[in-house]
Amino acid sequence: MSQLGKQSSELVIEQVQHKVKSKATFSTKNQKATLSLILFVLPAFIFYFVFLLIPMVGAGFYSFTDWNALSQTYSFVGLSNYIEAFKDDPDFRHSFFFTLKYTAFMFVFQNVIALLLALFIETRVRTKGFFRTLFFMPNMLSLIISALMFSFIFSNVLPELSQKAMLHFLDQPWIGDSRFSFYSILIVSLWHGIGYMMVIYMAALQGVPSHLKEAAMIDGANPFQRLIHITIPMIMHAITICAFLTLNGAFKVFDVVYALTAGGPGRSTQVMALNIYEEAFSNNFRYGYANAKAMILFFIVLVITLIQTRMLKKKEVEA
Repeated sequence: MSQLGKQSSELVIEQVQHKVKSKATFSTKNQKATLSLILFVLPAFIFYFVFLLIPMVGAGFYSFTDWNALSQTYSFVGLSNYIEAFKDDPDFRHSFFFTLKYTAFMFVFQNVIALLLALFIETRVRTKGFFRTLFFMPNMLSLIISALMFSFIFSNVLPELSQKAMLHFLDQPWIGDSRFSFYSILIVSLWHGIGYMMVIYMAALQGVPSHLKEAAMIDGANPFQRLIHITIPMIMHAITICAFLTLNGAFKVFDVVYALTAGGPGRSTQVMALNIYEEAFSNNFRYGYANAKAMILFFIVLVITLIQTRMLKKKEVEA
């Protein structure tokens, strides 16, 4: 009996030792996996910290100073830069309302056209790859190159085409007239950005269960009803992503305006980012004041993005 008890105790001890070794091995593997993940993320985090977080903190600091980016001395001016931006800078206020107008048009047209293109291409079985590549190709070009290319089209191709093809409505001062310059910027931005949003919508449409569409068709729902009650609720997560990307990019737009109109004629097409750039580097060298404007733009984008994301996330939950 004692021999049996001795064997049982030895077996229990071996099991306990095995469990301890297993836990130690699992802990070691877990630590190695964690270390591997940290090493993979570390380069991106370093770039994020150096090129985004530090400049953002610096911008917030210098926004309370009168530094001109040239001298080594500066003075703290408190909130006077922010007060001046809101009260005594009509150009900045105009750039804000112009940016708001541009963002509203981009938000509606870019998402609607991209979704319609995605719906159209998804019905093309044999030519889906061709149309997807065709509409995505503009996004592969730099927006600066696209703007310069369209600048040539607006200035030379369209006037010539209006004479040869008798399409006189094309012969307009697309860049030199404030009545048309906004639409020229909008055309270039839409041409360049729709393809990217279209691919996101196409990926979401492929996840919509076909049996729901078939059931709706059997119940007599027309294509519009299927779109409103089945497709859109099922792709609401993609709509949230595309809306976020559109708002974020439209509020920070700079390159297409700088290359196409340079904010002109006059300051009629000047966006907030271009106004900040000119304040800091082009004319006045008021670096502190420009940073105050940049912080205002940052908080505007942050608040609007949070509101938009929160609203659309509720729609996702309801769907």
